[in-house]
Amino acid sequence: MASSAVPYTNAASRSSIIKWLLANPLLAAGLAAMVIPTMHYVATASWSTEQGAHGPIVMAAGLWLLVRQWRGAMQYAAQPSLWRVAALFTPLLILYFFARVTQIVEIEGYLMYGLLLTVLYASVGSRPMQQLWFPLLFLMFVFPPPDTLVAAVTQPLKIAISQGAIGLLYWLGYPIAGAGVTIQVGQYQLFVAEACSGLNSLISLSAISLFYVYMRHQANWRYAALLMLAVIPVAIFANFIRVMLLILLTYYGGNEMAQGFLHQFAGITMFMTALLTMIGVDLLAEPLWTRHNARKAAHA
Repeated sequence: MASSAVPYTNAASRSSIIKWLLANPLLAAGLAAMVIPTMHYVATASWSTEQGAHGPIVMAAGLWLLVRQWRGAMQYAAQPSLWRVAALFTPLLILYFFARVTQIVEIEGYLMYGLLLTVLYASVGSRPMQQLWFPLLFLMFVFPPPDTLVAAVTQPLKIAISQGAIGLLYWLGYPIAGAGVTIQVGQYQLFVAEACSGLNSLISLSAISLFYVYMRHQANWRYAALLMLAVIPVAIFANFIRVMLLILLTYYGGNEMAQGFLHQFAGITMFMTALLTMIGVDLLAEPLWTRHNARKAAHA
């Protein structure tokens, strides 16, 4: 479901949020007591790493979208039944305290966010949340994925990207071979780590791509949904380009050059590749979609 255009300014939305918090001081204090320590933990445990460096950018963009659409969504506010709120809030709160004690950052972040969504539901009902569906979904990218999910997906993804890069460069005449995620190019040996071709980079690339699709095509939700199918392939392609760059930097400049500043440059190139590829897919797909709709309307 796409959000309709909201004829309210960001200042008006911010004022509406502040008034809502001031009208519920105990609730605001309780939320602060939960959010501040958990977000501090997420920032120190995840955002300080290369895999989670996208977190602050995603949070800033998500909150900007939320503020931008807040007041328009609040015109649909309605009070839900208390038993539904209790059925959602109670188990989440118990699990949150368990995660807080055990210091499992992946679980604690998602449970805290689930509690925030439950409080929002208790205050305004489901209709405004439907209007705010994208910023609320987008903000989930702030938190790191569970380690078990990373372990299950990362290994085959790393192997596939490594073998693809090896095959292409070998075909181009480079002295390269590899086994698993270990690559031998010339006299150098590389190891394709999670940061180069793992689920974490896929998540950050997917977040950027989804933000682009939503901001450009939110009024045309069917086309936006179709374009979102390209997000994961585009993210994998960008990872592939990064691994190729690191192999070539190592071959021509040695390990020190590849693992220094140029390693970070390869990461920036990966994000630029993902965004430009998504824009290219959009530019190619949009005329086809327009012609398809025109033919469909003509037949109708």
